[in-house]
Amino acid sequence: MTWTVTPERFDSPDAALLRRDYYDEVASRYWERPATAREIDEGLTDDGAELLVPPTGEFVVGRFEGAAAACAGLIVTEPGTAELTRVYVRPQARGTGGGGLLLAAVERLARAAGVRRIRLDTRNDLVEARGLYAKHGYREVPAFHRRQYAEHWFTKEL
Repeated sequence: MTWTVTPERFDSPDAALLRRDYYDEVASRYWERPATAREIDEGLTDDGAELLVPPTGEFVVGRFEGAAAACAGLIVTEPGTAELTRVYVRPQARGTGGGGLLLAAVERLARAAGVRRIRLDTRNDLVEARGLYAKHGYREVPAFHRRQYAEHWFTKEL
């Protein structure tokens, strides 16, 4: 079982499908019902993905056994600080180490861009994500913003 994780444009065909799957899952879990295609389209409209390109950010796609299976994004929010976002591993590839490889790839790109601290927020129901972040050195901190859907905040010094 092999993974590769490489930078890719957020709007490439594979990246666009991964972002769509990510939004479908987080919306469906939040609403406790399947998200509709219209809701997914609305959620992806003006979602800030255009910031996921240098110099404002990065986007990576993970491929498991050659197939696009995961993604993660990074947005520089201020000098030396970036936000981790859109971390997603397709269900069939979970438990194979892809999440940790995504984080490592994003952290390497962040360091290369001069980022010294990565922050993120997540929700109560995204238990697996919170576990992944804690396992890889992100520590839970007090809220650093008040956005809708944010219930836990994490940071990692690079």
